[in-house]
Amino acid sequence: MILNHRRALLVSACLLAAAVLLGVLVAVPSTHAGVQSVDDAVRRAAVSARNRPTTLLAEGLSLAGGVWVNWPIRFAAVVVLAVRRHFVQLAAFVLAVVTSEILIGTLKSAYDRPRPPGSLISTSGASFPSGHAIAGAVTAVGLVVVLLPPGPSRWRWEVRAVIFAFLMALSRVYLRAHWLSDVVAGGLLGAGLALGWPALLQAIRGRRDPAESVEVEPAMDAP
Repeated sequence: MILNHRRALLVSACLLAAAVLLGVLVAVPSTHAGVQSVDDAVRRAAVSARNRPTTLLAEGLSLAGGVWVNWPIRFAAVVVLAVRRHFVQLAAFVLAVVTSEILIGTLKSAYDRPRPPGSLISTSGASFPSGHAIAGAVTAVGLVVVLLPPGPSRWRWEVRAVIFAFLMALSRVYLRAHWLSDVVAGGLLGAGLALGWPALLQAIRGRRDPAESVEVEPAMDAP
């Protein structure tokens, strides 16, 4: 599933630590003002850049990151992994999804941050962190990790997954459904969970079966 689970765990820890740091900056009054000033500047830029074609594109990206798209894709992935009997990948993906959904509700309730004014789409709940950004990163990054074998092809798809998650998160800022810090924290958290759970389960599996801990670097120049 992951060729170097130690490195993947380190990357996941860095992503999650960055999300925690941003969460602290938002929560502490002395640093919140600085974060809010950046958020306000980005919101003003989004308002000034508003046009019909970009708004339609942003609405489409926002819809692609919503529950009506995310959950059917997740369900289909679970079925595929179960049919293939890839139970470690299945467990990793389910754990990433479940923990992300728990954190979305818990953190939104804890922060209770107001949404930006003048949203172009209907919203509900608190603003921080962005549920769309978390769910989009967990689904896009997580699917690539658990469904594709290691190698150059997976790297290309990981890049595409990150680009999609990034653009989808930015669409929420453009639509004034979230502050920039909401989607940055959400993206970091979602990507960290999507990468961390597979790496953690593989590390545990490697300890139980030493043969599973052998790591072979991919041939990046392979066709």
